[in-house]
Amino acid sequence: MSPEDIRRFRNLFEAQIKDMVTNQSIVKEDLQIQKDDLMDESDMTSTTLEQSMRMRLRSREALFIKKIEEALNRIKDGAFGVCESCEETIELRRLEARPTTTFCMSCKEEQERLEIAHADSRKHKSIGRRMSLRIA
Repeated sequence: MSPEDIRRFRNLFEAQIKDMVTNQSIVKEDLQIQKDDLMDESDMTSTTLEQSMRMRLRSREALFIKKIEEALNRIKDGAFGVCESCEETIELRRLEARPTTTFCMSCKEEQERLEIAHADSRKHKSIGRRMSLRIA
């Protein structure tokens, strides 16, 4: 990967963190419930749902900031763009599509196949167990 590409990704990550930190401070202000918002039960329900959605958004943003910081550390260490699994270079097109990725396409596809297989085996066990409980 060229130094220009590395610089471009570093700038992207730094801009994303700056934007999210700004958004988090705005969301933090919005999370405070005003007494006027709790006028009746439906207002309270609406406010509670809205607050819950904002909290989930903040959690997702915090996780994304962590991923960005890890990517910046990989840039600093010279490991950015190297697959965590096979240690081959991650294609530039993949990094452009998902800049925080740590896996090349083939390793990510293999990881997803294993996750699906694991989920399927768990599903089959529980279905089989429920079926045997009904039969018994």
